[in-house]
Amino acid sequence: MFFGGMFLSYVVVAVLIVIPFWKIFERAGFSPVLSLLMLIPLVNICMVYFLAFSKWPKQGGTPS
Repeated sequence: MFFGGMFLSYVVVAVLIVIPFWKIFERAGFSPVLSLLMLIPLVNICMVYFLAFSKWPKQGGTPS
């Protein structure tokens, strides 16, 4: 019973993390599949910096 509850909580947290970043990557013009990288520790920090400082394809490559 304990394992099932822990697994369910991990799935809920994963969904709560992936869905917003899926939309952010999609609206920025990147592949939304990149949001799955947000589940990997340390890679998620790199992805936030990548998203913040890269030129977004939907903006025509010019920073705002």
